[in-house]
Amino acid sequence: MNHQIWQSNGIEALPQFLASLAIGLLIGLERERRPSSKAGLRTFALVALLGTLTAMLSSKTGSPWLLVTGFCIVGVMIIAAYLTNPTEENDPGTTTVTALLLCYVLGALIWYGQAKLAIMLAIVTTTLLYFKLELHGMTKRLARRDLVSILQFLVLIFVIFPVLPNQNFGPYGAFNPHQIWMMVVLISGLSLAGYVALHWTGQRYGAPLLGLLGGLASSTATTLVYARHGKTSEIMSRLSAVVILLASQVVLLRLTVISAVVSPSLLVKLLPVMGLGLIFGLAATLFDWRKLHTASDLPMPKTANPTEIPTALGFGLLYAAVLFFAAWLSDIAGSGGLYVVALISGLTDVDAITLSSLHLFDLDKLNDDQAVTAIALAFLSNMVFKFGLVVFFGGMALSKQVAAGFLAMGAGVALGIYIL
Repeated sequence: MNHQIWQSNGIEALPQFLASLAIGLLIGLERERRPSSKAGLRTFALVALLGTLTAMLSSKTGSPWLLVTGFCIVGVMIIAAYLTNPTEENDPGTTTVTALLLCYVLGALIWYGQAKLAIMLAIVTTTLLYFKLELHGMTKRLARRDLVSILQFLVLIFVIFPVLPNQNFGPYGAFNPHQIWMMVVLISGLSLAGYVALHWTGQRYGAPLLGLLGGLASSTATTLVYARHGKTSEIMSRLSAVVILLASQVVLLRLTVISAVVSPSLLVKLLPVMGLGLIFGLAATLFDWRKLHTASDLPMPKTANPTEIPTALGFGLLYAAVLFFAAWLSDIAGSGGLYVVALISGLTDVDAITLSSLHLFDLDKLNDDQAVTAIALAFLSNMVFKFGLVVFFGGMALSKQVAAGFLAMGAGVALGIYIL
């Protein structure tokens, strides 16, 4: 009997209203800080409660028009507040109007059992409102090429990717357009992050950040640029050495992330190899970094946009070719054939042989030791190629400064392979 009375009093709905109140207070707290805002802490809290209440009444009466009417009333009231009493800053108040309407809808979501989604959206909304200046500054730094890069990446994902058939073709079933393009999207996404961040940050944070972002965008391009500039002066040579070494160490992190996304089960064997190479390389790089006592303007690496359609197609063709030759040579020559492909393809591109090895591992055509060894050999081959660039374009002085770091990374990776 008491239980029925408790139910009839509607107390069971109290948690939903408390959640709505919390959402309204959260968003309203940020708006309260804005002198030009016509809605603050109390208004947002009341609107969120109103959203939950009208959603409850609509569900119990079976009339969705109550919910729609409440939404319209909230919108008309806040718009009228701005029209009748404009702010001194001549702020039209569109952000506050949108936030208030969203708060109403989030309150309604609470009643319909979407509390987690509503809370997440409320946190995102408050974050967007709070970081107004930072977001405006980011858009001002966003150049036309950055917008083009983002649009091209969206084309790769949402226009080309969905129409490709998910079916194996050709010898050894090596050509799966859907799977190949998925790898193109993965590599393009990682490269795009480094490409955009590199151009946003520029030279402001010096050698460490340029090395990290340059390695994420293209470690080979970064090595080439700083090898050319490393012989201009002694201080530039030391700075260039640090950038080149850091860019190569980012490749170890990059390969680990790719493996974690494509074949998480291989991480147990891959992490010691990549981790030892990273630890040894960082130790040598920190030794060089401690010798620097001054900053200098550093040139920006001239990296290609990784999301341009020709660039993406080029990587897709390279990946398909490496995948075919890796499968073919593994079939006729065992792991030795795969290692030859790793050494050759790794000279110019580590990602293609890494993805190929991971794909063959997932198909049970390679065991974990063979896949890890192929990835490690490709990385070592790529380091040899980049050291050749340093010797040819940077001269002996820069070569001596990066040699210890390259040897340390190579020794760490080789030790990891040995203990497999």
